[in-house]
Order: sequence, then C-alpha cells, then structure tokens
Amino acid sequence: LSTRSVSSGGPAVLASTVPTSSNTVAEELVDYLNKSWTSFHATAESARMLSEAGFVRLSERDEWELQKGGRYFFTRNMSSIVAFAVGEKYTPGNGFNIIGAHTDSPCPKLKPVSAVTKGGFLQVGVQTYGGGLWHTWFDRDLSVAGRVLLRRGRNDGRTSHELVRVARPILRIPTLAIHLDRTIGTDGFKPNTEMHLAPLLSTAIKGELNTETVGKEEKDGKEPTDSKDGKASKDKNKPNHHPLLLAVLAEELDCDPHEIVDFELEVCDTQPSVIGGAAREFIYSGRLDNLASSFCALRAILDAGGGGSLREETGVRMVALFDNEEVGSDSTAGAGGTVLADAVHRTVQALCGASPGEGLAQRTARNSFLVSADMAHALHPNYMDKHEANHAPAMHKGVVVKHNANQRYATTSVTATLFRECAAVENVPTQDFVVRNDMGCGSTIGPILSTNLGIRTVDVGVPQLSMHSIREMCGTEDIEICAKHFTAFFDHFAKIDAQFDDADA
Repeated sequence: LSTRSVSSGGPAVLASTVPTSSNTVAEELVDYLNKSWTSFHATAESARMLSEAGFVRLSERDEWELQKGGRYFFTRNMSSIVAFAVGEKYTPGNGFNIIGAHTDSPCPKLKPVSAVTKGGFLQVGVQTYGGGLWHTWFDRDLSVAGRVLLRRGRNDGRTSHELVRVARPILRIPTLAIHLDRTIGTDGFKPNTEMHLAPLLSTAIKGELNTETVGKEEKDGKEPTDSKDGKASKDKNKPNHHPLLLAVLAEELDCDPHEIVDFELEVCDTQPSVIGGAAREFIYSGRLDNLASSFCALRAILDAGGGGSLREETGVRMVALFDNEEVGSDSTAGAGGTVLADAVHRTVQALCGASPGEGLAQRTARNSFLVSADMAHALHPNYMDKHEANHAPAMHKGVVVKHNANQRYATTSVTATLFRECAAVENVPTQDFVVRNDMGCGSTIGPILSTNLGIRTVDVGVPQLSMHSIREMCGTEDIEICAKHFTAFFDHFAKIDAQFDDADA
C-alpha cells in the first residue's frame, strides 16, 4: 500500500491509501486472457503452459504408452484440451479427480458467405454464437481471430491449420444516432441481430482502392478463386468474403490470399484485459466466462503436490476444457461428446494392460469426482432483487457452490460437503447460490457429464458481474482463492473421500 497526502489549497489534507499492485495469479490470468481471443487460442495457450511444465503431448490417432508419474495432454478440434497427471501410487480402479470448464464464450462468428455490401459500405455478415448481450458489441473497436485452413504452395499442396489474430481494430458496429431513433429512451435498445449486427469493414470505394487481391492473382496467372473451396468462382463479382478481408488475413498469416481455403473466425474486442478499480481489485475483460475457470484449473494441476509432484498421489488428476458449452455442449469437442469418456477409458486401459479385471471402468467411475467449474452470478448492487436473499454471492468471498432442486446443477449435499472440506483444509472460504423460484436457472457441463459418466459432481464458479457482455468483471482475490481451492481439491480429495462412508454399501 502507498499513502499519499494531497493538498486541496486549504488547511484540510486528504490521506488516501491505494494498493500499488495486484496478486500474481490475477496478473497471470490477465496475460492468459489477452492471448486467448477464441477457443482455439485458449487451447493453444493452455497447451503451451502444459508443455513448458513438462506435460507430454499425445495424439488421439496414436496408441498411448503411459506410465505412473507421467503427465500428458491432448487436444481435440484445436478447441478443447484434456490434461492429466498419473499418481505414482495409482492402482487399477482408483479414481480420477477432474476439474472441467469450457473455452468458448458468446460472440458473433463470420458466416460461410460473409461478404455484404450495403449503402456504400463493405460489411461482414455474422451469426450469433451463444446467448450474448449483443447490445454491448456496438460502438466497440473490433477485429477477427480464429482458425484458418491454408494450402500453401511451399507445402506441396498440403492443408494446414493455423491460428490468426488481427490485433488492430478493423471492424465496428455503429449504433443509430438518437436523433434518428427518438423512442430508444422509452422503448430501450432492441437491435435485430440479423439486420443490425453486421460490422462495417470499410467504405466500398476505399475497400476497392486498397484491395490488391484480385490484381495480384491475375498478375500471377491465377484465376480469382472462391475462398471456400479454392475452385474458380462462377461469379467473379460475388466472392464469399470481401477481398479486403482476405488481404488482411493474408498479411497476418504471411501467405497469398488465394492460399486461404476456409476459416472459422470470430469477431473479437481489441481492448486488452486489465486489472482495474480504484483499489485494483477487479479484472475487466471479455471471456471471463469461462476462461477464468479454465485458467484456475490449469494452475491447479501445475501446482498440486507442491509444484506438480505425484509421489504421494494415488489417483489421476485431470483437467478437461471443453468447447461449445455456450450452445449446449453437443459436439465432438463439447462436454456432450466423448472427449472426457475417451480420455478416462484410454488412460485406464493404457495403465492396466490386457487384464483389467471385472468392472474396472465402473469401479473407476464410482471412485472418481468431477468439479464442474463455470462462472457464477455475483450480487449486483443495482439489481439486488434479482438474487434470493440468503444466496447472494459476493466478490472476494470465495468460490460459489451452485445448487438447484431441478437438477440444472449436479450438486448434491455429499458433493458440496466434499468440495467444501477440501477448501477447509487450506482455510479457503466458499459460498452458496440458489436461483430465485420466480426466475429461470441456467445450466452448464456438470449435469451433462454426471449423467453420461456416472461420476459424482459438484457445480461451482467464481462470482462475476456482466456475464455474457463483451466486457465482464470479477474480483482479483476470487481468482487467487479459486486457484488455491482447486489445488486443495487435487491435494486433499482422496484422503477426505476415504473418511466418508459408502452411501450405497
């Protein structure tokens, strides 16, 4: 803390105390967020962290050779990632202690044919992904990022998958002036996402003057191509994507525009994630839901055992970060797919050999536990009536345990107690959340995974405000608390679980 005296020109002196720094875990999260504009980038950054910590990358296409004491990870679709560390004292049938989260967030995604020209402007056609607060995307400095399929000439025609992130603002969705919409003050801002959400790329005149794509292709003796399939376009005047956009992507990727085969691009906010607030106690950022949980899970698997030691571990520590949670999780890379089941089953088979014994998969599931981590709703001071009075999570007060009698969350009294007692060992606080009876309740990956895998599950989350906005906020202390709680889960769960009677025995 730094203390300063400020003179106001009179005899009164104001003494203010302001923190000069924030906690390290929060700063690391901010760095992670700034590198993770999309689920593809979040997966790549997670893989980098794991590789640097000594985790070995696996491929789902290859046979796995695993060892006790080994640390491994694999990705699926470049947008989901599973990391696991095998205890040196692991024996067949022992449980997997898993933390699950997701890498995706609501955003506009470019349509397969995104080129739109209206009113003298070049626009980019988008489709909405997830349940975003779309009005928050207006009047922001925007850009694009995602995965691009390339067929570079120097790669003998092979198709590669590469990530792109255009750091400079190239898009904007302008609001309509109040002078042209006099009812907005009384009726509210209600944009039509099909008609009003297409970002502006440039004026048509400037777009044509600054685009060299077609000219370069003709000069190189190549016919202008359709960027979707690389074949000659039947209508050269109607490309799938504006040549100016392709030129910008090509510049970032250091390739020729005609080498771009296809892409999956998201519209992204260019404003960096930061630590803010007068007391430097908040994180202002997009994608806190749910990259904050993802990051804390990664930190926990790296820190558990006192820096990652597996000497005393009897089970398998696992982190699974899924894609497509915001749209229901039903995909090959989502929690509704097979990625986690495949990870568990293949790990057990690789460690146990040809004679696994009767019911090994089922015994493993019964001994396993899943922490489903997704952000929670903090009490909003301007809308306090939206929370049930006895279940109003506050910032800086710990991870929130989510409950719902209608199974929108998978938490039970047993799983909540086990999770809380892991925290109690390290003197970490927890909170509880129940939605009001007169309001709908969201859901997450917990009920999906517990149903499909039969694993005991608790749904939890870090409290935040502005969920699904382009710019969200949470508390810095809650990130540190969450990382510590997740680490305590990996370190202490097996011993705590062993002290509970088997309810079904």
